[in-house]
This record gives sequence, C-alpha cells and structure tokens, in this order.
Amino acid sequence: MDFKDDVQLDSSQVESRGRGRVPGGGLAIGGGAAGIIALILALVFGINPGDITGGSEPAPVGPGADLSAQCKTGRDADQNEECRVVGVVNSIQEYWPKAVDGYEPAKTVMFSGQVSTACGAADASVGPFYCPADRQVYLDLSFFKELQSRFGAKGGPFAQAYVIGHEYGHHVQHLLGTDARGRGDRQGPKSGSVRLELQADCYSGAWAKNAYETGLFEKPFSRTDIEEALSAASAVGDDSIQERTQGRITPEGFTHGTSAQRVKWFTTGYQSGDPGRCDTFSGGI
Repeated sequence: MDFKDDVQLDSSQVESRGRGRVPGGGLAIGGGAAGIIALILALVFGINPGDITGGSEPAPVGPGADLSAQCKTGRDADQNEECRVVGVVNSIQEYWPKAVDGYEPAKTVMFSGQVSTACGAADASVGPFYCPADRQVYLDLSFFKELQSRFGAKGGPFAQAYVIGHEYGHHVQHLLGTDARGRGDRQGPKSGSVRLELQADCYSGAWAKNAYETGLFEKPFSRTDIEEALSAASAVGDDSIQERTQGRITPEGFTHGTSAQRVKWFTTGYQSGDPGRCDTFSGGI
C-alpha cells in the first residue's frame, strides 16, 4: 500500500490524543480477546462500556501528536503510522460521498490509554470502534499488535486499512439508518448484529476496490495488500475467537460472523466494488 509521495493529506479529519489517566487505577476491564470483541460490539451499538466493565469515567486525555505538522504528504503516510491513518481516512472519506448521497464526514480519534466518548468511557483494550452518538471512529493503534499476537493475523498496513474501512462502514450504516436493524438482535448466527458486521466488512471491501480512484495511492492495492485484509478478517471471526478463548464454538453467541463469512463479505465488496452488493439483510449470509 503506497501513497503518492506528493499528494496532500488533510490532517483535520483525524485527531491524536495523548494517554488518558484514571484516578485510582483506571477502568476495570478484563483482558482477553473475548472481552475486546465484546466491548467493540457494545460501543458500535452505543452502549456505555462502563455499564459492562464497571469502570469510572476517565479524566480528559491530554494533547497528542501535532498531525498538521507531521502529516503533510503521502510520503509522510508511507513513513509514519499515524500519518498512514490520516491517509487512509482521507481516501475513505473521498470515496463515500460518491457512493452514498448525503454522506457526512466522520472524524477519527487516535487515543492511547483511555478516552471519553459520547458512548461512554473506553479503555485501550477495547480496540477500534465507532460511536454513533458522536459520529466518530476511535482507534488505539496498539490493537493492531493484538491482531497479530493474540488473533494470529498477518498484520501489515492494509490490515489496518481494512479495520478503519470497517469502522467507517458502521458510520455509513448509521447515516442510512441501517444500524437500527441490529438493535435488540445482538447474538446468534443470523442475528442483526452479525449482519451489520458483515455488511461493514463488505463496505470496507467496496472502498478498497475504489481506493485508487480517490487519488491518494500510487497504484491499486496488490494481492499482498488484500491478503493482509483477508487475514485480519479471518482472525476476528466469532468461531476463531471462541475457539481461542473458550476452546469450543457456540454459534448462539455469535455477534460478528464466522471467519469464512467475514472473508466472504469483504471479498464480495472488493470484487464488485459496489456497496449495493452488500445487502446482508436479504436472504442467507
């Protein structure tokens, strides 16, 4: 995944916050992959994670990196992880207004430690999530190390791009009102939750197919790039996570879809390049 060296980045679409601190030791969030994914799901649907974790509201985080100073061009995006996030977000938000009438931009907030959101307090172990209440994507870069070390993904720059594209897929669902179809139906192999997550994977694939046309990248994504995305999608399938954390697969507890389903729907979006092909609510998934 190579950005054009001289393309200009819009750092205003991404905010970098420093490390938040919580008096008395911070949020009481349990470790493990299952907890991470459960919290991601909770935040996607606007549940206060404090209701789940029993944690307190963190103190406001301090200022982080000055992205406007360090993330100016595509060359910076190729050399700096935070600038790469800026470049990916710029591309995603260049694509969606052409695909969805009335698209409204959403800011990405990179944080470390803890962060306050309109959906409640979040800890770093939550990983990436979208908060519909403030229409922002939240991203802790340490999650991508977890993706490799705990979930067995290959990692790489495009694994990050896939995850960011997925979270912006939830933003699109919120703008279209599709996210309402998952409320009250949050578990099970054919649940509204699973269908929403698979659709967000498909939306990420649709962006990936069209990303070169947004003008930020040197060339279309390579087979290696797409394999990184597929590896990440497979690693966070419900069946894979359950097998790693509890040693057995219980479909009635599914919230995001199986590894095979996540790969299938990202591939559907990527091969078609058409978000209209991402209807996971009609028929089988």
